[in-house]
Amino acid sequence: MVVAGLAVRLAVIPFLYHEWLDPFVLEHWAFGRVARSIVAGHGFGNVFADTGPTAVLPPVYAYLLAGVFRLLGTYTPASIVAALALNSLFSALTCIPVFLLARRCFDLRVAKWTGWGWALSPYGIYYGADWAWSTCLVTLLLAVLFFWAVRLEEFGGVWEWLSFGALGGVAALTEPVVLSVVPLLGLWTCRRRFRRGRSWRLSATAATLGALAVMSPWFVRDYVTFHHFIPIRSGFGLELYIGNSADSLHWVDRGLHPNHNDAELAEYARLGEPAYMARKAQQATLYIRSHPAQYLYRVVRRVVYIWTGFWSFDRAYLAEEPLDVPNIFLSTTMTVLALAGLRQMRREHTGLAVRFVIVFVFFPLPYYFSHPETYYLRPVDPLIVALAAYFVTERFAAASPSWRGAGALTS
Repeated sequence: MVVAGLAVRLAVIPFLYHEWLDPFVLEHWAFGRVARSIVAGHGFGNVFADTGPTAVLPPVYAYLLAGVFRLLGTYTPASIVAALALNSLFSALTCIPVFLLARRCFDLRVAKWTGWGWALSPYGIYYGADWAWSTCLVTLLLAVLFFWAVRLEEFGGVWEWLSFGALGGVAALTEPVVLSVVPLLGLWTCRRRFRRGRSWRLSATAATLGALAVMSPWFVRDYVTFHHFIPIRSGFGLELYIGNSADSLHWVDRGLHPNHNDAELAEYARLGEPAYMARKAQQATLYIRSHPAQYLYRVVRRVVYIWTGFWSFDRAYLAEEPLDVPNIFLSTTMTVLALAGLRQMRREHTGLAVRFVIVFVFFPLPYYFSHPETYYLRPVDPLIVALAAYFVTERFAAASPSWRGAGALTS
């Protein structure tokens, strides 16, 4: 599965990597700018322009990309292809944890459908081969952590819990949104262990210490650099600002972003990053308070968009987003199948179903209130594929029921 998935993704790269060599794209590629700054010896910074240190982005993927640039040159065709190939590898490797998860929770038949489903997933292929961002890495990490949390219900000593927390810290430094779900997955595991009469306090403490050990150096760096605590990233004020404006055509007003607005860039340079982000948060909050009905309407639209891909059929909008129509079909289909699988699972095993509900409810929550992007929900896709595979095999296959009703995963 991994080999086939990787081969498909690598085969797509030659048709798409040229887009990343466009000077305009390179100039506005945030991770690329920061990685270039690191390689040039200017440190972790210059995310929008040559304005010094930044905390707009988390560090893990930026440093990985900097390593690629150091080996193969900054913004060279070889480095762009290598970055996309690395993401394709992360995407293909995700077959392993989702296969193991499905085999542990269901059976080998469902596991095969899940693994192959992810290997040939259109989202997995596209974002692996054409998206030089942290998406594929955090997808892999979230799938591993989800499977690991399930496994820790029955197995795992202090060192395994410590490692679980440390990997959660790495995932948070890759994309902080995982902090909305990984601690809850760990707490749910602790609750399950408590109900079984197993120890959980030492386990929870070890996981917490593991996460803090990994994340603390970045917290210290941000505090020393900006003189106040920053929870990994500093950019939420800007995201809230560009997602809530008078522009109703699109889900985000990119014209307000420093990458596309000289006045905003000048304000960012003049105020400095912390003050600028605080000001954007204040402006966004004032707009929301003065337009509460519009904000509520936008939140509802964001929920619909995240799970179905539908934002608008307006011609001007579709001219900007020509792939929305096929994406609506694919996204809606996968959501319906996953929810059907979740409903079926709830009847058989509530404890496992709760884990999926935790991810589906809390992972996209920050995006409902700020703004969505097409790639924001992609780290959840392997779990959607697993539930869809479970529903399809149980609903249509002629084989015996796949549910393992005994053992560690019984209700």
